[in-house]
Amino acid sequence: MKPILLLLLISLAPPCSAAREIIPLDSGWLFLGRDAPGAEAPDYADHDWRPLTVPHDWSIEGAHDPKHPTGPGGGFLPAGIGWYRRPFTLPAAWAGRRVSVEFDGVMAHSDVWVNGVHLGQRPNGYVSFGYDLTGHVRFGAPNLLAVRADNSGQPASRWYTGAGIYRRARLVVTGPVHFEKWSPFLSTRLAGNRAAVNIEGTVLNRSARAASVSVEITLVAPDGTVVGTAGTRPLNVAPGAGADFREEVTVTDPVLWDLDRPLLHEARLTLRSGDEESDGERIPFGIREARFDSDTGFWLNGKNLKIKGVCLHHDGGAFGAAVPLSVWEERLGRLRKLGVNALRTAHNPPAPDFLDLCDRMGFLVMVEMFDCWTIGKNTHDYHRDFERWAHIDARDTVVRDRNHPSVILWSAGNEIRDTVKAELGKKVLAGLVDLFHRLDPTRPVTQGLFRPNVSGDYTNGLADLLDVIGTNYRDLELLEAWKAKPGRKIVGTEQRHELATWLAARDHPQHAGQFLWSGIDYLGESLGWPMIGAGFGLLDRAGAIKPMAYERMAWWSDQPVVHVVRRTLPPKAVPDDPGFVPLTHRQSQFADWTPADLNPHEETVEAYSNCDEVELYLNGKSLGKKGRPADDAPRVWKVPFEPGTLAAIGRSGGRDAARHELRTAGRPEKIVLTVDRTPLAPGWDQVARVTATVTDRAGVPVPDASHPVTFTLTGPGAIAAVDNGDNRSAESYRGSVRRAYGGKCYAWVRALSAPGTITVKASAPGLEGGTLTIEAAAGRP
Repeated sequence: MKPILLLLLISLAPPCSAAREIIPLDSGWLFLGRDAPGAEAPDYADHDWRPLTVPHDWSIEGAHDPKHPTGPGGGFLPAGIGWYRRPFTLPAAWAGRRVSVEFDGVMAHSDVWVNGVHLGQRPNGYVSFGYDLTGHVRFGAPNLLAVRADNSGQPASRWYTGAGIYRRARLVVTGPVHFEKWSPFLSTRLAGNRAAVNIEGTVLNRSARAASVSVEITLVAPDGTVVGTAGTRPLNVAPGAGADFREEVTVTDPVLWDLDRPLLHEARLTLRSGDEESDGERIPFGIREARFDSDTGFWLNGKNLKIKGVCLHHDGGAFGAAVPLSVWEERLGRLRKLGVNALRTAHNPPAPDFLDLCDRMGFLVMVEMFDCWTIGKNTHDYHRDFERWAHIDARDTVVRDRNHPSVILWSAGNEIRDTVKAELGKKVLAGLVDLFHRLDPTRPVTQGLFRPNVSGDYTNGLADLLDVIGTNYRDLELLEAWKAKPGRKIVGTEQRHELATWLAARDHPQHAGQFLWSGIDYLGESLGWPMIGAGFGLLDRAGAIKPMAYERMAWWSDQPVVHVVRRTLPPKAVPDDPGFVPLTHRQSQFADWTPADLNPHEETVEAYSNCDEVELYLNGKSLGKKGRPADDAPRVWKVPFEPGTLAAIGRSGGRDAARHELRTAGRPEKIVLTVDRTPLAPGWDQVARVTATVTDRAGVPVPDASHPVTFTLTGPGAIAAVDNGDNRSAESYRGSVRRAYGGKCYAWVRALSAPGTITVKASAPGLEGGTLTIEAAAGRP
C-alpha cells in the first residue's frame, strides 16, 4: 500500500455522529490490467499499479481490434482480467458498529477480499451486491479492499459489456441493529384525494444481545413539508435474528409523480432503541398509480396514455460502460424532445443512479433481467451461471429497484430460447414470475417473447404466465393473440422504426405501446469488422439526433414539428416472416441540402410533421402544400435541385406553427464550437459535450467534411473523451484527436476542483480554428 493514499483516506473519513454513514469509494484505487495471483494480500507490492477513480471501464481504454476475442458482439474491444486495490482506515470510535461494502456493478465474475479474507464471488456484472466486512476489518488501523474482475471468457455477450468496477462503490456503516439491505419497501395506492403509503421492511440484530427497537417514519413532500408520520410498536429482536415491520400512512391531497411533473417525496426511516439511533435511511419515492388494462392499454394516475418507449443498452459511447450521469441526462433529454416517455433496460438491470435520473426526469421504465436462461447465445454468457444465480440476481435487483416510481414493469428475459422447449420454458418462467410477485406484488411481469407463434407460446400456456404479454417485432401476431383471448394485456417489447409498427399501437387501444429498437446507437452487435457498433438508434453513439428520428418526433411529440430531409433511395418493402408488419429500410435520409452532385437533377424530399399542412419552399418559391395524412406518413416532394435554401413551414389552424430549413454548403472553411452546458460543476459525473462542426464561410455545416480535428484545452479542466458517432471509426476515445464524421466530432470536458475559465480550441489542417470557453464552477470534485 502507498502511505500517501492511506493518509488521504484517513483525512476523508466522515464524523461518526450519524446513525448511518455512507462513504463513497470513488478515489484512492490502484489498478492493474492483468492477473496478479496473490494481489488480495495487504502486503502485496503494488507500487507500479495505476492510481485511478471509479467508476472505471478499462476495456474502453483499449483499441478496437478484429483479433480481440470479444468479436463483433463486444465491439472488438479487449477483454481479460483486472485487479483493483483500495486502502482505507475506519475511525477507532466506530468499533462495535457494522461495516459493509456495496458495489453497484463489477464486470464481471468479480471476487472481493478485505484484508486477505475472501468475501465472495459474483458472476453477473450488471447486478448490485454487497458484503459484511465487520468481522474482518480493524478500527483505527489500515485495511485493504481488493477486487478481481474477470471477463476473459469470450465471447460472453451480444453487446458491449465493459470491464472492471464500472459503477459506484461505497462503505455503509450502521449500528449493530440495522435495516436489512434494500429491505424498506414503499408502495402507494390512490383513492379520491387520498394516497395510502405502505412502508414495510426488515430489521436485523447483529449484536450479541436481544434488542427492543422501533421504527419512526416521516414522509416529506417535494416542497419539504411533512405530510405524514408513523411509528411501529416495539420490535423485540433476538441476537442474530430479524423482525419485519409494516405501517401505512395516509396522505391527503398528495402531490403525484407524473411524466410532466415527476415530483418525489422522501421517506425518512429511523431505527431507534430508547433515545439511541441505530440506523436510518432516506428513501425517495413517488406517489403514483400505474396499471395495465386488457381493453385500454396503460394508465398512469387515472390517465390513459400510450407507451412511447425505446430500448437502451448500457454503454455511453466514448465512455464505455462507465457513463457519467450528465451524459445520460443529455441523452435522455434529447429522447424526451423527440416524444419518448419510456425506456427498456435492454437486456440487463441498470445502474441505480440511472433509475434515480429516470425518477427525476419523468420516464417510465421496464427493468429487464436476462438475455438468456439455461440455453445460451454465446459460449461464455450467463447461461453458465443461470441455475445457481438467477433467483439470487433477480431478488437483489427487485428489492433494490422497487421503490423507484419510474419502474412500471419487470421483464424476465429477452428472446429466451428455453421457451422453444415448452415445458422447460414454463418451469423457469413460473419460478421467476413467482419470485417477482413475492418481492413486489405491485408491478406486473412481462417478457420479450421469442417467435411465439413458432414456439407455441400463445397456445401452450407460457404467454399466459405473464401479467403483460410482450412480444418482439411481431405486432400483428400480438394483436391476433389478444383477439384470441381479449383478457390479455399486451405491449410491444421491441419494435422497428417503421410507420406500420407505430400504427399497430396507435390504432389499437388494447395495445399499451411499444419500445423501439433502439433509442441510441451502441457499441457491439456489429455486422462485422470494420463496424464496431450498431446503428439502430434515434440518436447516434455521440448523442446527436439522427435525421430519421424526426419522423418519430412528428408521431410522438405534443409540440408542433416540421423537419425536412433528403432521401437518396425510395422506401422499399423487404420480404419478412409471417406475423411481422412490413419492413421498410429507412436509412437513407440526410439532413442537408448539399448532395454530392450539385448539377441540376431531381431530389426526393420528405417532410416529417404533425401540423395540419406543410408548405415547401426552394429559394423562396413555393413548391406546394400538402395536408396531414391520416396515417401520418411523410409528405413527399420531387424537387429539381438548385443550390440555396430549402424550407418547410408547418401550419395548424391556419397559422404558422413550425419551420425548418436546409442550406447548401460551400467548401469547408472553419470549425465552429458549441457546448451543451456551462457553467460546469466539478465531479466525475459532470461533463460538457463540445461539438466541433466544420462549416463554410457563412457557417453552413459541410456534411461530407472528414478532417482530423485536434482539441486543446487550457484552464481548470480536462478532456474526458472524444468521439464522432461513426460506427466504422475505430479511433481511440482517449486523447485529443478525432476525425469529423458527417462534418462533426465531439470532445467531452470535465472540470477540475478549482473554479475558473476553461478554454477549448479545435484545429484541423486547412481550416480556421474554433474557440469557446466554459466556466468551471467552484466545488469539490
